[in-house]
Parts: sequence; structure tokens; C-alpha cells
Amino acid sequence: MSENVLGDWLVEAAAALGVEAPGREVQVAVLDLARDVAHNVARPGAPLTAFLLGMAVGRGADVQASSAELSRLATRAE
Repeated sequence: MSENVLGDWLVEAAAALGVEAPGREVQVAVLDLARDVAHNVARPGAPLTAFLLGMAVGRGADVQASSAELSRLATRAE
């Protein structure tokens, strides 16, 4: 998927949900987290963990700190 397609999709999806599309820094953090979970825990865990991250961020958690903590947990799960 090209970056333009992904960027367009994120803008459209965010608008449909009434939220702001994530910037590049957040995209990288979430994609890195998904990679760590998929490779070290279980592939289906990647989107579910991203969902949990989103719930935590929606409650006020810092996206960078939270994704780093979850990645740490995932890489420890090997």
C-alpha cells in the first residue's frame, strides 16, 4: 500500500469516526507495535493490541509511552 493510499484512508476513516487522523509519528509507533506483537506473540494479537492501545489513548494515556510498553511486553513474550 502506498503512503498516499494509506494517508488518504486514514483521513477518510478518521473523518467517519469524528476523530483526528494520526500523524506520521503515531503511525510509526502503532505499526512498530503491531509488528512486535505479530512476530513475538501471535499475528491476530496485532490488531487486538492496537485496539487496546487506542482504548488506553482514548482514556488519556500517552500513545508513545503506551506503545513502547506494549512492545516491551511483546518482545519479552518470545
